[in-house]
Order: sequence, then C-alpha cells, then structure tokens
Amino acid sequence: MTSRRSFLKTSAVLSAGLLVAPKLFAYDKKYIGLQLYTVRDHMSKDPVATLAKVAQIGYNSIEGATYTGDEKFYGMSGADFTKVLKDNGLAMFSCHYRLGEDMKGTKGTMLNDWDKAVDDAAAIGLKYMICAWLSPAERGTLDHYKQVGDDLNKAGEVCKKAGIQLCYHNHDFEFIQENGKYPYDTLLSTSDKDLVKMEMDMYWMTKAKQDPIAIFNEHPGRFPLWHLKDMDNKPDQMFTEVGNGIIDFKNIFKHASKAGLKYFFVEQDVCPGDPYDSIAKSINYIKTNLV
Repeated sequence: MTSRRSFLKTSAVLSAGLLVAPKLFAYDKKYIGLQLYTVRDHMSKDPVATLAKVAQIGYNSIEGATYTGDEKFYGMSGADFTKVLKDNGLAMFSCHYRLGEDMKGTKGTMLNDWDKAVDDAAAIGLKYMICAWLSPAERGTLDHYKQVGDDLNKAGEVCKKAGIQLCYHNHDFEFIQENGKYPYDTLLSTSDKDLVKMEMDMYWMTKAKQDPIAIFNEHPGRFPLWHLKDMDNKPDQMFTEVGNGIIDFKNIFKHASKAGLKYFFVEQDVCPGDPYDSIAKSINYIKTNLV
C-alpha cells in the first residue's frame, strides 16, 4: 500500500518534472498528421493507393484538403472515404474548406450550403473544419476583414451545433499592414475566440516575420492546430522538409500547452522530388526530435 509519505514524495517529483519539462505534458503525442495538399497530385490520380502509402510511411492521421465542389471527400461519399481511412489505420480530425465569397454557385463553402458541409463533416467524425485560404478577391481592406470575421462567426455557430470547432488557417498576406494594423489581428479580434480558433502555419508565420511564441502568449489556447512546414535558408525561402530548414520547431513545441495544441500536420506545398520522399524525411525528424 502506498503511504502518505511516499505519495507526497511522488507528487513532489512529478511537480518538479512539470517545472523542468512542461513540454512533456502539453498534448497527446499519439498522432502524427499529414495535410493531404502535400500529396495532392497523387490523391487526384488514386486516393485509395495514396492513403495506403501515407500510412505505410508512418502517418496515422491526415487533414483533408478538398471537399468544396462536388461535396464529396476526394470523389468518395463520407461512408466510403471513412472505410478507406479505417482500412489503413488513419484518423481524420480536420479538413480544409473555402469561405466562398468569390465562388458563386459552388456548394460546400461557408457561404453556400454550409449546413450540408457540416452535416457531412459530422458524419465522418471531424473535430475541426478550417477556412483554408482567402483568395485575393476575399481580402481587401480591414473593414472587409471585419466582414470575414463576422462570416466566420456565423459558420462557427453552425459548426458548434454539430460539435465541431471552426478554425482559420493563415498565410502571410494577413500580415500586410493597413494603417499600421495587421488583418490577422482584425480577424482575431472580430471573430469570437470560442467559435473561431486558429490553425497556425509555421512557414507562413516565419515568412511574414512573425513570432509564433509571442502570438501564443498574446492569445493563449487559441491555436489547437499547427502546420509543420519548414523554410530553407536560401534567399528565395522555399518550402523544405521539417527539420531541414531554419524554423526552430523544438523551441516552438515547448509552448504547445500555451498555444492549446491538439493536433499537428506536416505540409510541404512544393517538394523537390516525389512528395513521398519528402514526407518520409519529415516524419523521421519529428519522431526523432519532437515527439
């Protein structure tokens, strides 16, 4: 039987460990995810074989990159797509969607037939739906970003009713100042912090000369999703495999708890060769250095 003295001693050791290495207690490290945009060409040709290959390389979760248009998941119904995931031991917690302001008539966006998109997402067990990108026509002035924030709130309300969290994925254009203010700050302040969380893309934050850790400290708990995307050290600052560039992921991961991290996904927009080779390098670095 454990004595009170040994219990207190164990508790003290645990508390000391938390002080020394808080990153060890920050989030569930079971899942290493891949954003499927990285293998988009393979997915367009043969999604079933591609998902099998992704799992074989070692990923056990994915983030979808397409739904908008035919309102299917890579050409499959929700049930068929879920079966393919299950057959390969893959979990899918999140998927990217479009706002749709410049996509009149296209269904499955936040501004057109969003209810069905949310119903389909709930049916396959998604936890997060993400606004993936704003086209140039959807950006505009800070006042327009306020409208986008309002649109995100409305979409987030629909998600909430289905038990899903809406998020917004950044690039670097949200950090082009207008009158000394960043559109990203406008999105953060206009959107409800509970209805709209953020998916932080580390490459684009770095490209925009922003400090992810400072943003975590300013908005704690609002970043449940991350994109691990590295930047090379060449003048053109191109995408590269995780661990092969200049982004200090080890330090960033120390602040996972402050950010509110739940899941992360490797993404590499452009690969020097076969994307399979690049995602294999990334996951090897992650397993060795980050989780």
